[in-house]
Amino acid sequence: MRRVLIVGTGLIGASVGLALKASGFTGKILGWDANAAELADALAMGAIDEALAGREEVVSASADVIVLATPVMAILDWMQRLAPELGEGTLVTDVGSTKREIALLAGELYNKGGSARCLAGHPMAGKESGGARLAEANLFRGATWLFCPVAGETVLEAEWRAMVAGFGAAVRDIDAERHDVVCAWVSHLPQMVSTAMSAMLEDEFAGDSKGMAAVQAIGGRALREMTRLGSSPYSMWRDVAMTNTENVAATLWALEQRLAYVRENLRTPELRAEFLKANTFRK
Repeated sequence: MRRVLIVGTGLIGASVGLALKASGFTGKILGWDANAAELADALAMGAIDEALAGREEVVSASADVIVLATPVMAILDWMQRLAPELGEGTLVTDVGSTKREIALLAGELYNKGGSARCLAGHPMAGKESGGARLAEANLFRGATWLFCPVAGETVLEAEWRAMVAGFGAAVRDIDAERHDVVCAWVSHLPQMVSTAMSAMLEDEFAGDSKGMAAVQAIGGRALREMTRLGSSPYSMWRDVAMTNTENVAATLWALEQRLAYVRENLRTPELRAEFLKANTFRK
């Protein structure tokens, strides 16, 4: 593995570039982003060695590994663009937040005789705000990096897995369908709850400057933690909602029912039982 191309040089993409260099990768890292400022930032901070000028250069670029670090719908688009141009000896991987549709498309276009390989992946790491300027070489250290493997793993796939482990990430395999179910509970639901809560507070106090000042002054760690994800960009979560709709909707429905149960039992012993059950989860 001598040349890596990162498509999407925002927070995750630029962090991949920095992590590659920090873990000892001595090859060349190419990069492209639809946002010229993000691309320039990634180049200036050393996350990539060369910035490609346009989409045509991405398609024609020679790379051993292509990392698609964009929102999910753009990942699907790039997979379709690249498939006819790539052959054996190239690995396409991604960092998308949902995996079912990516894995299905990979089965149609990749991993066949004469075609490039595609290994769907998802690092469970990030920040509430994006952008190359927030990228870190250690962003993935201690995080889980999920892969949805396919039969007949190649040497290049094994090398990429080893490289990811070198980032300090814990590599774990998971079926694409199972991934989307689990991530709906552990990642997508918390995001939607934080977004709804932040928007609700904005609705409640936006027209009341004194009230908003009081909320910001009095609200402590609990409020900060509960609303932290409310700063996340719609541009990424739109694609999560569109490609994992049923699973996310199911978790939101379950939460609605649970909140109704709590509301109806605010003055009954059932509330204590709910707290005891919740305490057990964190233990």
